[in-house]
Amino acid sequence: MSEMMRAVLCKDPGQLEIIERPMPERREGEALVRIRRIGVCGTDMHIYQGNQPYFVYPRIMGHELSGEIVETSKNSKLNVGDEVYIVPYLHCGNCIACRVGRTNCCTSLKVLGVHIDGGMCEYLALPEPVLFKAEGITLDEAAMVEFLAIGAHAVARAQVKPGQRALVVGTGPIGVGTSIFAKLAGAEVTVIDGREDRLAFSTSQLGVSHAVKLGPDDAEQLKSISDGEFFHHVFDATGNPKAMERGFSFVAHGGTYVLLSIVQGNISFSDPEFHKREMTLLSSRNATLTDFATVMKAMREVHVPTKAINTHRAPLWDAAARMPEWIRPEAGTIKALLEL
Repeated sequence: MSEMMRAVLCKDPGQLEIIERPMPERREGEALVRIRRIGVCGTDMHIYQGNQPYFVYPRIMGHELSGEIVETSKNSKLNVGDEVYIVPYLHCGNCIACRVGRTNCCTSLKVLGVHIDGGMCEYLALPEPVLFKAEGITLDEAAMVEFLAIGAHAVARAQVKPGQRALVVGTGPIGVGTSIFAKLAGAEVTVIDGREDRLAFSTSQLGVSHAVKLGPDDAEQLKSISDGEFFHHVFDATGNPKAMERGFSFVAHGGTYVLLSIVQGNISFSDPEFHKREMTLLSSRNATLTDFATVMKAMREVHVPTKAINTHRAPLWDAAARMPEWIRPEAGTIKALLEL
């Protein structure tokens, strides 16, 4: 009989339960990882609430992961006891995107915790190429690399240059990561959001230049901040169709609009305005290994306020009690970590 382990299963929206299932069996080319930290992200919250596009229940969530190597292949570059961060995007390596290094948008991409079972469990067996030594950072930080890499990827897509103006719309975790790496790229960063607590965090902890609250005069404020020219780069991290459509109007002539958000359905924009500005419209999906390396470098150089970002934590087995609390706006959650 197989040895058993525990996991947290999202059986249906709003239903988390602790289950037992067989320990994963490591195949050649894989390592067995003891999961130590799981970051709770917006996708997990959407899954829990039942509004994640293209999702099938039941599922073990969790894709922001750090762990410890328990068992490896014979000629592995990893050693038993190594602490690692996990790249949760399992790509094919052969499709049109993978062949040019765009593994983040592989045609058959499988994301841990979304398309296949993820890391809210005691152990995972994973291909060694998605495991990286977390040298110079803590297990907490290693579990934050993935969501920060999404922001780093968006900034890289936009090719942000020193002295340019960047507007980040939405100051949740993805907006936080985008703000950090836009600032590191040399941009003057402005954020806009409806929540005063998140605007205050962006100013005090991330050092953004301007924080604007949604309201009747927010467009005038953004126009004034940018000397009437608006922004070289606008990043949407809201997941709100109306906000995504509105963001087009904040892009400067010759500027770039990057959509990190994904929503079901269509969004529309004014074609004459789009052409008048010769605007560049980009989508940004997941992250590449280069983006993960960018985050690791920034963490090691202490450019990321990880302790401030990690606002909440609890043991994994308390997830059913904590998730409903952390979702509430008044909880002030930026990044919650589940521990093993």
